[in-house]
Amino acid sequence: MGPGPSCVRDLKIWVEGMALVNDSYTLTRSWPKDELFGLTAQVRRAAVSIPCNLAEGRGRGTARETARFAQIALGSAYELDTLLQIATGLGLANENVVDGMRERLNSLARQISSFIRSQRSGF
Repeated sequence: MGPGPSCVRDLKIWVEGMALVNDSYTLTRSWPKDELFGLTAQVRRAAVSIPCNLAEGRGRGTARETARFAQIALGSAYELDTLLQIATGLGLANENVVDGMRERLNSLARQISSFIRSQRSGF
């Protein structure tokens, strides 16, 4: 078995991902109920996928698996960025709030990319 669950909590990218989950739920809470199974669910799912995939990869215990799941988390970050753009375009979200989230998300994506490179250098 790989490192314990506390190990993933030490990753800055996991902590940042968790913060984006909270922000995403806060953002979508006021969206119309008819979006609950549409854009609201997609935003929440993409946000949750980021730290969950980082945790799963870390729990697999190998650099190769950690990098593979981090790559999936990175894809979810890009997906979330696109969904936030869509939400802004549809007038569901305040542009200033979303811009702040997107800046943090883009920073997180760069950090995840760097993390992936560091994991891949180990195999």
